Amino acid sequence: MTARNVIFPPGRQALYERHRYSPAIQANGFVFVSGQVGSLEDGSPQQGLKEQVRVAFENLNAILVAAGCSFDDVVDVTVFMIDPQSTFEEIWQVVPEYWGEAPYPTLTAVGATWLSGFDFEIKIIAKLP
Repeated sequence: MTARNVIFPPGRQALYERHRYSPAIQANGFVFVSGQVGSLEDGSPQQGLKEQVRVAFENLNAILVAAGCSFDDVVDVTVFMIDPQSTFEEIWQVVPEYWGEAPYPTLTAVGATWLSGFDFEIKIIAKLP
């Protein structure tokens, strides 16, 4: 097996090592990013749903920058939401701040019952420029 080409954002490597996963892997011209949540530097959740979504996107963007790309390079998105029936509209008020212009990436939205203390998670695949 070849070594994985892991992408680490600045300042968060200890958090990923503690939980034993890679934030992103670069392979075959793509970047596969693990689910990002609205966690603060110590791993605790940001308070408030909209702010938690913003921090999740900021954490995601830090990984994309470390990989040499941006959200404009994202081709596939999966979002996980606790209680989407009551949170979707509030979450989707924040998304345009980061999403960019059409054409948009593909999207799968999943309702979840547990996200380790978080209310929102975003996982993406990006094509390297």
